[in-house]
Amino acid sequence: MKKFSQTITAAFFSAVLLFAFHDSASAHVTVKPLQSITGSSETYTITVPTEKNIPTTKVALRIPKNVQFYSYQPVPGWTTEVIKNAHGQAQTVSWTAKESGIAPGAFQQFQFRALNPKQTGALAWNAYQTYKDGSIVEWTGKENGETPHAITNVVKSADTTRSVLHGDRGNQILSLTAIVLSAIAIALSVITLVALRKKKDKVSSDAK
Repeated sequence: MKKFSQTITAAFFSAVLLFAFHDSASAHVTVKPLQSITGSSETYTITVPTEKNIPTTKVALRIPKNVQFYSYQPVPGWTTEVIKNAHGQAQTVSWTAKESGIAPGAFQQFQFRALNPKQTGALAWNAYQTYKDGSIVEWTGKENGETPHAITNVVKSADTTRSVLHGDRGNQILSLTAIVLSAIAIALSVITLVALRKKKDKVSSDAK
């Protein structure tokens, strides 16, 4: 019976830790959609959460090569700056807060329009998040890193289903694993309750 209790405790804490890890892993700067069509005009949304105890005051986004940025949606309380290269192509877009910025525990979304490249491939969105104290978090790492950059898979229309299945694979695996562990913990709890009930009935029967 002691082994049952230990197993349940371990499974329970594993599920809790996995959910916590999943939440922290998903709490980063993202760019959606996760997939788009080659050569199409797309509306992209960058979501910026504030994870520190101080506000976010600026966000800068590097535009991937072969992506043609051409417009943005104004956001009240924020100024937008587009930095272009010598050929007039947008390289970086930044949003700077006029007042308090993004409060701790809150998030802000920014939208822009861009033309996708004609070739298939992965677009890496490198973002730089500046906090009120001047510290900068660079969201430029690999997908499984602590500070991953967002990825958009550019595919042909025939590859849409396949891209959807693989575009957010890491988060899907974490979510599925967390659900499985939770189910195991619940099942073990039920088994233990049944075993305890049988033991109690047996003790009562023997006493008679």
